[in-house]
Amino acid sequence: MPQHPAAPQHPAAPHPAGAPHPGAPPHPSSGQHPAAPPHPGSGQHPAAPPHPGSGQHPAAPPHPGSGPHPAAPPRADLTGHVPLPPVSAPLAPPVEHGAGTGAATLAVLLIGPAGAGKTTVARHWAQRRRVPTAHISLDDVREWVCSGFADPQSGWNEHSEAQYRLARRTCGFAARNFLANGISCIVDDAVFPDRPVVGLGGWKRHVGPGLLPVVLLPGLEIVLERNAERSGNRRLSDEEVAAIHGRMAGWYGSGLPIIDNSTYDVETTARVLDDVLARAIASPPTW
Repeated sequence: MPQHPAAPQHPAAPHPAGAPHPGAPPHPSSGQHPAAPPHPGSGQHPAAPPHPGSGQHPAAPPHPGSGPHPAAPPRADLTGHVPLPPVSAPLAPPVEHGAGTGAATLAVLLIGPAGAGKTTVARHWAQRRRVPTAHISLDDVREWVCSGFADPQSGWNEHSEAQYRLARRTCGFAARNFLANGISCIVDDAVFPDRPVVGLGGWKRHVGPGLLPVVLLPGLEIVLERNAERSGNRRLSDEEVAAIHGRMAGWYGSGLPIIDNSTYDVETTARVLDDVLARAIASPPTW
């Protein structure tokens, strides 16, 4: 032991494997890393030798600071989010007199009894506008429920009313999304004037105050004739059709525009509807 006075300065010396490596002497501090004989100081930090002291930052060599943040967060425009317009925003710009609804972006609610032709007229009007326009049928949306569909023909109860409310909210959300993207929309529904629970108030709340309601109300004989051409759960009994038509007569005196299309074909009815809507845009009805 007296022959090795320098031994206390190298606690790693008991490992004879360190001696045959001539690269060790230039770095006396490497004795603190017994597992690093081939490359002093590099055993734990392969990239650190060119920069003494970097051994204290093992995660930094490739790209300092990049480890905790592998990717930037996705931009909002890539998430598919569609902003909705505020409910107080106007839905239609002014339209020149005599030009119909023109290129106005607007939301329409076409009301009428079963057999009034509202779905056919609404689709025809939407297809022939000069600007993008969507048609939303509440009956179609209600029938998205396959198993467990609460058919109103079996009696109006809490289940049919709940599904109606759900369908109306779904239609309202779809309408507002279309409007937010510059697409007009027309929704058709058999809204009763004597049922405020499922009446105009709900549509105004879900679509917005700019909604333009129009009533399509032909004579009873026309409604009965058209209903007879239906099939499935869309066809009602003559008694039901007569009862619904009678209740719809309550829209007279309501202040809403009413179109009697008893003698009109689909093309003519759609044209009259466009003229009525143009007047409604210029002087919105109070409802």
